[in-house]
Amino acid sequence: MTARAEATIRDYYDALRNGDPLVPYFRRSDSTVKFAISEALFGHDDIGAALREQTETTAEWTIESSHLVVSEHDSCATFADEVTMTWTDTETGKRRQFETRWSGTLIVNSATGDTETDGAPTGTEREVESEREADAETETETTEREWEFVSMHVSTADEI
Repeated sequence: MTARAEATIRDYYDALRNGDPLVPYFRRSDSTVKFAISEALFGHDDIGAALREQTETTAEWTIESSHLVVSEHDSCATFADEVTMTWTDTETGKRRQFETRWSGTLIVNSATGDTETDGAPTGTEREVESEREADAETETETTEREWEFVSMHVSTADEI
């Protein structure tokens, strides 16, 4: 392995700041989960739809990581962080800010990117091809990242 899990997390923060596609950072699997401040997302498709909408309806992100800790073990890594997030809702013009807590798990990408860690397919060949076509239409959202999120939890003690 050349890249470290921490680099993937920091790259994700940069992508969020820059308005870049976020979907490529998540494992293409029905078991991938993302819990956000106000929603629970199960499976790559739901995560992808929510992240694309977020990118389309928000701007001017600032992400200030203040306590990133990463524990890497062979093909799995866990992380936790305290992050101040600020963004503008492009539909209302309202500026939002939250003090958040992040945690999650990353795994090393398989050779093809289309299989679970045990090698079992995540869908039929037709479904995989359909996903690739959809990704091609949305700025080629799949990449061969070395580390991928399989779970992410973002919470806040703030009132939302």
